[in-house]
Amino acid sequence: MKEKFYITTPIYYPSNKFTLGNAYTNFICDAIARFNRKMGKDVFYLTGTDEHGQKISQAAAVAGKSEKEYLDGMIADAKELWSLLNISYDKFIRTTDDYHEKAVQKIFTQLYEKGYIYKGSYKGWYCTPCESFWTESQLVNGKCPDCGRDVMFQEEEAYFFKLSAFADRLIKLYEDQPDFLQPKSRVNEMVNNFIKPGLSDLCVSRTSVKWGVPVEFDPKHTIYVWIDALPNYITALGYGSEDDSLFKRYWPADVHMIGKEIVRFHAIVWPAILMALELPLPKHIFGHGWIMFGGDKLSKSKDAGVKECVDPRILAPRYSSDAVRYFLYREIPFGSDGNYSTEAFLTRFNADLSNNYGNLVSRTFSMVKKYFDGVIPESNSLTDPDDLNLKEIVDSQVKATFEAMEKFDVTKATTAIFNIFTEANTYIQKVQPWAVAKQEGGQTRLKTILRNLLETIRIGSELFEPFAPIASRKVLDALNIEGNEFANLDNFNGLKAGQPLKDLGILFPRLDVQKELEELSTLA
Repeated sequence: MKEKFYITTPIYYPSNKFTLGNAYTNFICDAIARFNRKMGKDVFYLTGTDEHGQKISQAAAVAGKSEKEYLDGMIADAKELWSLLNISYDKFIRTTDDYHEKAVQKIFTQLYEKGYIYKGSYKGWYCTPCESFWTESQLVNGKCPDCGRDVMFQEEEAYFFKLSAFADRLIKLYEDQPDFLQPKSRVNEMVNNFIKPGLSDLCVSRTSVKWGVPVEFDPKHTIYVWIDALPNYITALGYGSEDDSLFKRYWPADVHMIGKEIVRFHAIVWPAILMALELPLPKHIFGHGWIMFGGDKLSKSKDAGVKECVDPRILAPRYSSDAVRYFLYREIPFGSDGNYSTEAFLTRFNADLSNNYGNLVSRTFSMVKKYFDGVIPESNSLTDPDDLNLKEIVDSQVKATFEAMEKFDVTKATTAIFNIFTEANTYIQKVQPWAVAKQEGGQTRLKTILRNLLETIRIGSELFEPFAPIASRKVLDALNIEGNEFANLDNFNGLKAGQPLKDLGILFPRLDVQKELEELSTLA
């Protein structure tokens, strides 16, 4: 039986304005999901949309459409974008799906019957874009502390979840399972900023908002965002339905990958809900950093006024989805904030994808074609110090890649992979195959050199496939490598001698950075 692996992104608010920031979490999860599939695991990768609430109703009204009509068009666009970006999700959940709404009603009723939900009244400052209530002390200059927009004072009857009852259990969770919430700085933030100062009970219903899931036993109340949204991770697997086979198969999740701005909901509210339902907790929650544009975060709820081209609908068709995702893996230190600029993107495209990887593959294939009619040479035992050094470094970076992915660290993993390509290029300069070809009796040595290069390209491309699936698969196909799982990563005899290399073409053409900047400035 295959090992199970369940990974999720947070469900996101559907919007016509997509940026790299919106795509970042899905890029990370896609690489992790693909890597685990290549390890032979039974992977389930979930993404989706959060479609209820006041701001949806308001946006639909402005568009002159019903909420469902408004959303259906946007979801079609979102799925088209995910296809453009080559996101390999296994299920796309919508909180307007009937099965989800029914399960949410059951969960709400369960929590009420267990005594974890009670009726009261709420007074507070409400931010519509963030769907969050704030106390007076939490406001920043009288505005929402998350997005900086205006808030409005609201008072209404509401149901509350007894979040305050779980403070001690949450702290014990962090102590007993130190890798539950990562990176470590997020734990300190949750404990010191939220739990120790005192958890307030959570407002979980509204009477002033009708677009949402009604409380089954009190229909004038609409279930408020977090009890509606967070359980998607289990309702998508059939929890609360007649067929919960996927829930039994995949839960608990191996990792919830989220942006750091919603860590408190996933690391405090969600575990508390699961504890109340007496369900297992996810194994890991990872709060990654933000992509910064011009020193500020660009998101669906805050426009930083950035003039860079940050639209993946422009970047992916022009440079490939592989190039876009690779830049984010390498340039954004995993777990921390990182900066995006179009110039940095184009520069790394040339340096890494075109010069390092693309040129390595091109020049190696060209030499095999020139000296051996494009046929893969037979293997030889490695005795030359340069050969042994190449294999030693490749082996060490294969290990480093797997170690990084155990921690979901896509930055360290892609760095290790490119260390392999860099070393192969260094090897070429050291051994100079063009000079060996001119030597009398140099054919035997030349076969070994080119075989070593092809094997290094194979191993590196196998590792790189989860991160750049289109380009890497082209290389592997050209090497006649079939199968979807890692194989023969620990030796230089994974290729079948005598097979012809297939035509590959140019993987990543070198760019004129200044020209590209000028053209993109008209599209941003």
